[in-house]
Amino acid sequence: MTDTAAEVTLFGAGLVPDPAEAGPLPMGRADAVVFAVADAERAARRYCAALGLRCTAYAGPETGEPETLSYVLAAPGTRIVLTSPVRTTGPSGRELAAYLDRHGDGVLDLAVSVPDAYYAYDYAVDRGALSLAEPHEVRDDYGAVVLATIGVPGGTRHTLVDRAGYVGPYLPGYVPCDGF
Repeated sequence: MTDTAAEVTLFGAGLVPDPAEAGPLPMGRADAVVFAVADAERAARRYCAALGLRCTAYAGPETGEPETLSYVLAAPGTRIVLTSPVRTTGPSGRELAAYLDRHGDGVLDLAVSVPDAYYAYDYAVDRGALSLAEPHEVRDDYGAVVLATIGVPGGTRHTLVDRAGYVGPYLPGYVPCDGF
């Protein structure tokens, strides 16, 4: 994107934060937008066909996640995760089913890439964010990811993702997907 005169003027007037200025909380780009959907496989097929996305990873009962089914769809600079409940016998399945009952299909989580999830979590919680999950490490054969989750007004959660030590397809528990 190129700077326009309006953007430069807004930055200079302090009305819009200048992306070139580093703030106290270093954040990267959006890591993923996670959608809760009634049927993840069907939605993934439609998104791939309609938007030209490619299925890159999968998690579900076959990968050790008995309660949910998730597909990771990607395009350059974009990652969308579509997840649906398989069983509602445990906390993950119940939470997802309750979300779908209340809201229908929609954005469940906006995952944000951060260089240090511990620092980002402390920074956000110290300034009023609701703690949903303290920073913790999740590991598999591809390495380790540090995750933390905060809640903000409006109900959407934000997962802080530090994947500096991870080279896998998405997150631990996901396996590469060859598409549809």
